[in-house]
Amino acid sequence: MALEILYQDEHYVAVDKPAGLLVHRSTLAPTGRAALQLLRDQLGQRVFPVHRLDRATSGVLVLALSADAAARLAKQFMAQDTDKAYLAVTRGWLADSGQISHPVADRDGDGQPKDAQTDYRCISRCELPFAVDRYATTRYSLAAICPRTGRRQQIRKHFK
Repeated sequence: MALEILYQDEHYVAVDKPAGLLVHRSTLAPTGRAALQLLRDQLGQRVFPVHRLDRATSGVLVLALSADAAARLAKQFMAQDTDKAYLAVTRGWLADSGQISHPVADRDGDGQPKDAQTDYRCISRCELPFAVDRYATTRYSLAAICPRTGRRQQIRKHFK
């Protein structure tokens, strides 16, 4: 499996990470292939993660080609000098826009919930004639989502 390279220069490479692929090996899937290993093999050189996308999330993944480049860009992510944007389909009709500010449990750290903020803007709404539970129809919203913090599964948890 080769990852589609969307951009590459002497410091960074951006790839299209498909849903279902981990960014790096972890206890969730210690023996499976991950984006880091695939791209390392594809480029024939070491790559360094700058940020992560959840396994179930597809999207643009940026990796550095040196430890120094990774540190520079990671600092920008930590200072929130980068913009992250996602499109998501949610069940139900969202308000036109808003911010969800609700702590998200940290399963990997000390177990304590961490502050998390997600801004959103509803792009479109639709209603389908399919009954779900006690509802005669099913409603969905398409949203542009900008997480202001980077907690694990933050978007899923905020829109649950």
